[in-house]
Order: sequence, then C-alpha cells, then structure tokens
Amino acid sequence: MIRPALTEIGIFLIPFAVYALFLVATRSGLFVQSSWTVTTLARLALVALVLVIASLIGLAHFTGAPPDSTYVPAHIENGRLVPGAEK
Repeated sequence: MIRPALTEIGIFLIPFAVYALFLVATRSGLFVQSSWTVTTLARLALVALVLVIASLIGLAHFTGAPPDSTYVPAHIENGRLVPGAEK
C-alpha cells in the first residue's frame, strides 16, 4: 500500500520540480523568495491536485479486472501449481 501512496506524492511534486528546473534554467534564482510567491505556489498546488485526481481516475478506470469477470485463485491441479486467473 505504500507504493501507490509514494507514487501519488511523486505525481503531486512534479509541477514543483518542473518549476524549480525552470528557475534553474533561466537563472532566476531558485532560493529567491520572489520566485516562490503565494500566487505561484497556489497555482502549482492546483496543477498538482489536478494531476493527482487525473491519475487516480485513470487508475480506477483503466486497471483491475474487466466487468463481469470471475477470479479463480491459485490452486493445485494434477500436482502442479496453477496461478490465479480471471475468467
């Protein structure tokens, strides 16, 4: 359960990292307070939330079992282990 949480935290941090790279590339001063105004931080946070929500919707919509499928758990048939499968 920690991997999806870390993935979402990473997705949230992407806009801030891109903005930091932009500041470094333009030599505007990464640690200058005027580069990180409240308005800029609010916009970055809004973009980050949109990215997280879009990734969660994509995860919920495009992953998992198809509709009306049945999961058959792993079992032993004729002395051999058969992995779980969706039918």
